[in-house]
Amino acid sequence: MTAQAAAVTGAALVRLENVTKIYQVGQTEVRALAGVTVSFHAGSFWAIMGPSGSGKSTMLNLLGCLDRPTSGHYVLEGHDVADLNDNALSEIRLRHLGFIFQSFNLIPQLTVRENIELPLYYLDWDPEQSAARAEEMAERVGLADRLNHRPTELSGGQQQRVAIARALAANPNILLADEPTGNLDSATGEQIMGMLTDLNRQGKTVIVVTHEPDLARFASHRLHMRDGLIDRIEEPPR
Repeated sequence: MTAQAAAVTGAALVRLENVTKIYQVGQTEVRALAGVTVSFHAGSFWAIMGPSGSGKSTMLNLLGCLDRPTSGHYVLEGHDVADLNDNALSEIRLRHLGFIFQSFNLIPQLTVRENIELPLYYLDWDPEQSAARAEEMAERVGLADRLNHRPTELSGGQQQRVAIARALAANPNILLADEPTGNLDSATGEQIMGMLTDLNRQGKTVIVVTHEPDLARFASHRLHMRDGLIDRIEEPPR
């Protein structure tokens, strides 16, 4: 289907409307996104794909409120968040979005428990509730026996599981993953994608950036980027 007018039936949990993103690199303007319109409906599983420089990571950063569009609208759960200030965007990230990164982004000085609790600390959770939630999330990802370990004592796959547990701690509606298997061997990468599939089946909206077609097959929708535009979208049969 033609992608610039692409939309998915069902409730549009997230929508980008004619979004552009321009970076200034020295004297040169780099148009990372060149007028993108797309909807992500609640409970869907998307893989964003494309060559280096296609705009896929820029799109994920905008979806994750880590950056703002140069122009256009970003509608999240019915609210346009494109022009919110930094404090408001931080609040949205904490309450509505869970992040999973290629490099795990765990704090090495903290234990597994403390890494999982980190977003709850910023949300002012009661310490006892926070500790109980960390235990619940660690058990959910199969690391209940590693709560007092530090990241350096874990394998890469275990570290990514901690990152998933941390992303789930505040119970966000949306999980965003940037090349979540990039630092893992193929077997462990498949396990992580399988875990994301299970979370999607439980109702989470999952959006993953990946350059690996074998991993993109886990997603129900595949969005292909090229030159800052959506080249095409593959959707399941209706």
